[in-house]
Amino acid sequence: MSGEFVARMEDILDLYEEEYDPERPVVCFDETSRQMVAHTRTPIEVGPGRPKRIDYEYKRNGTRNLFMFCEPKGGWRHIEVTERRTAVDFAEQMRWLVDEAYPDTEVVRLVLDNLNTHKTGSLYEAFEPSEARRIAKRLEFHYTPKHGSWLNMAEIELSVFGKQALRDRVADEMELRRQIGALETERNEAAATIQWRFTTLDARQKLQHIYPLNSH
Repeated sequence: MSGEFVARMEDILDLYEEEYDPERPVVCFDETSRQMVAHTRTPIEVGPGRPKRIDYEYKRNGTRNLFMFCEPKGGWRHIEVTERRTAVDFAEQMRWLVDEAYPDTEVVRLVLDNLNTHKTGSLYEAFEPSEARRIAKRLEFHYTPKHGSWLNMAEIELSVFGKQALRDRVADEMELRRQIGALETERNEAAATIQWRFTTLDARQKLQHIYPLNSH
């Protein structure tokens, strides 16, 4: 592993160790896609001594992109469903984040991977320079290292949604939004947090093999 990997890893781990600061929240951001699949035959529901039966045939109804925002210590998350995942789509999500989700905070510290659209430049592709700069000044990007997506707690939240809300076939966008919205509301009302226990000290003790030799 390179020194760059270690530097980015420790930057994020240090963020996670900080005390919760509502004026400078740490928000994790990730994205994934979801294939929408409709049944060609109505499933037979569960009955006494009979499991639910689903025909193996299905109809593809396209895909949708899911943008996940998650503030682990604040117990808040939001998924936005979009048709695409372009630089402009990313920029629109960033504007929503600072204007709608966190309109009164000093800055949002965002943990995200180094995808080619996840750049300040995307703001300038989507908006006039003054607007792009206004949004950029409210954001502080902290990138996970290459092959280090496990450091992004948004992946944990996406896994929860995958297991609880999206286990079965989803026929269309309306159903996708309904299932996601129901679980999002449930978890936000419960202020469900993520307890991250892996620290920078743990990394130095347990992952010595990834550190450059001259840092041992």
